[in-house]
Amino acid sequence: MEAIKDYVNKNQERFISELMEWLRIPSVSADSKFKGDVVRAAEYISNRLKEAGATHVEICPTKGHPIVYGEKFIDAALPTVVVYGHYDVQPPDPLDLWQSPAFEPEIRDGKIYARGSSDDKGQVYMHVKALEMMTKNNWNWCNLKFMIEGEEEVGSANLGAWVAENKERLKGDVILISDTGILANTGMLTTKMKS
Repeated sequence: MEAIKDYVNKNQERFISELMEWLRIPSVSADSKFKGDVVRAAEYISNRLKEAGATHVEICPTKGHPIVYGEKFIDAALPTVVVYGHYDVQPPDPLDLWQSPAFEPEIRDGKIYARGSSDDKGQVYMHVKALEMMTKNNWNWCNLKFMIEGEEEVGSANLGAWVAENKERLKGDVILISDTGILANTGMLTTKMKS
């Protein structure tokens, strides 16, 4: 556990800087004027997966927004964890409820305020950094697969068809859904925050 804390402490500034960069991308799936930004957000997380040590990463087209698939396969004898998350976000409206612009991340009282910081870019990024930590420290605990979609905020209309076409490569022992409630610093479960 100390090795994990050490790695996080040594890389914390970089982790935050990278997450802030991703949060600046307005990947609003519900509005076609942001289509290029949605693709840019997919490319961003695809590149971070590669840097983190994923051995195979691809941006998979759908009839809507793309799905980012990545994997780090170590050994068939190890368990395989499939991580699900999404990189699309809700529109920032109503704008007058924001203390700072939705796509200009700001840290206040130790928390990041930006659209997507807790739904779901923050959680997805945590799992990508866990892959990085495992890879850099040669901690071969499990195989990892990532399925990160760009349409969760509009009903995931194309996810089912993609999953059906990719059942074999999505096989795993555990599915980790990163789009859930967040444990507060107090250890109590809080409701998912949108801002």
